Amino acid sequence: MSRLPRWLLLFTTALALSGCSSSTTPDDAGPAPVDAGTSDAGGDSEAGDNSDAGSDAGTDTSDAGSVVDAGTSDAGTDLPPWDGTAETLPERTDHVDRGLYSDCAFTLPVGAPVAACNDASLFDRSSCPSGAFDSVDTVGFYAMDARPSTGYVNNLSAFDLRLPLDGSAGNLSGRALTHRAVGAGEFVAATTYVATRINPARDFVFAGCTRPTPDRINGCYVQCSQGKVGIVGTFTATRAGIPARGESESSGLTLVSEATVPLGMAVDVYVAKDHAYVVADGHASALGGLAVFDVTNRAHPVLKKVIQLPNDTLWNGVWAKGDALYIASASSGVIVYDISDPADPQYVRAVPGEPTPVHTVHVQGDRLYAMAPAQTDAVLLFDVSSPLAPVLLNKVSLQAGGNGPHDAFAYQDRLYVSYTESGYVAFDVKDAEHIEKLGSYVFDGQFAHASAVGTFAGRTLAFEGGEFQGSHLRVLDVTDPANMRLIGEYGLRPEFSIHNMILKGTRLYVAYYQEGVRVLDVSVPPKPREVAYFNTYRETEPGRIGGIFEGAIGIRVPDDGYVYVVDTHRGLLILREP
Repeated sequence: MSRLPRWLLLFTTALALSGCSSSTTPDDAGPAPVDAGTSDAGGDSEAGDNSDAGSDAGTDTSDAGSVVDAGTSDAGTDLPPWDGTAETLPERTDHVDRGLYSDCAFTLPVGAPVAACNDASLFDRSSCPSGAFDSVDTVGFYAMDARPSTGYVNNLSAFDLRLPLDGSAGNLSGRALTHRAVGAGEFVAATTYVATRINPARDFVFAGCTRPTPDRINGCYVQCSQGKVGIVGTFTATRAGIPARGESESSGLTLVSEATVPLGMAVDVYVAKDHAYVVADGHASALGGLAVFDVTNRAHPVLKKVIQLPNDTLWNGVWAKGDALYIASASSGVIVYDISDPADPQYVRAVPGEPTPVHTVHVQGDRLYAMAPAQTDAVLLFDVSSPLAPVLLNKVSLQAGGNGPHDAFAYQDRLYVSYTESGYVAFDVKDAEHIEKLGSYVFDGQFAHASAVGTFAGRTLAFEGGEFQGSHLRVLDVTDPANMRLIGEYGLRPEFSIHNMILKGTRLYVAYYQEGVRVLDVSVPPKPREVAYFNTYRETEPGRIGGIFEGAIGIRVPDDGYVYVVDTHRGLLILREP
């Protein structure tokens, strides 16, 4: 593809994705192949973790921005038990063209000379209702999708507008605003992209028209270059700090405690021996590392230790088995700590013994799977029958380029790998020395990110989530991995995506970035139904910048009655299970 690789975008912009935590299983033995469709939703068989928005022209509704059935009450609670049959749904991809967002328009045609791109009088907003922005906040973060009238370009459509809470000028996609008129009945923002070796300087101007819901602004925009109109179109912008659908802070989930993580950006958590191990990604002002909390009293977590290693600041995933703690490091590979004293982890070694960027880790039984993305482009398989002494068994790679493997979930001698642009891929890993690719689920523009797998009514099903704009949850029947098929979907505002998930019986717990924690009843897998939520995102949290990869990011649900959530800026939140 002509655009920059996603990993480069993530690490070279202010929106850098700081962590992508792995799926989970509740114990060392891994999930038993239980039939989740008939088991007790809260029993011991934890299977582990791992509607288009209309335009202003006439189809905006109160749930504008919802991409699929979000599992609202109309899904019903009296659905009959699932019998394993399901219709195969068409794949719409993550980049559904939602049509024009507004009736307003820039009045000059493409190619016409223009003296001042940010001249608000050049926008025809005669159809815009008066008073739409009389009460609009003058600060806040907006995630934006721009739709060119000359053709929808899905991979170049995302922008973000940041109007800082301190009242300073703000920026658009990291570039200082050159014009800002927000409030007192107006919503106009502009910026300039400086010239590069490839592109001349370009001016972008966004003018609001309507507010279909309190969290959303729709309008029109123009891009000018070298004194001429280059692109015209419409846009939609949603406010991360205002939950959609009129939600309160929570429903069905109760906050028990909250603890700040004194490191960079918190990204993942694992709970073992009454301790929560939180890893963080480092940045310029705060290094990454490991924070150890004693959670014997869930209402009062106690920070026991902070661990950092020199020149090794991007720690992104964590798992425990017995007395071993495994940490995914972008520099060292898998770092092994001895937690026989759970409050005082001791460094043991790093595997495979040479510098290897590892992004996530996943353990099932005596196997440790480490995802080494980008240049390494491989899943590393380790024997951890001696937990503190992992032995490298093999490497699995598609050698397909791109970002490589991101996450994996092991289930019934199969390894389901979220292989970013290469899709969702199943491997037979029963014999570590002879690994076979069994099949995949792939669509245009995919960025397979995380999954959880279980058995429902005799069918093997994967709950698969992508990342980036438009991504949402897919329910895939993977019983025959050579012929994976889509049978269900769930999603909220398309500007935000899922980060991670845990399947526990017939409940799916989802860390959904700005949408917080979502708990789904998946007893009827083709129709996931939301039964609880907790909105973790608050704009006022220190360090928030309005990036699309902020909010609920890591999640674990051990069998202790609690949900452990990591929010990128709030730290560790402990919630009582519904």
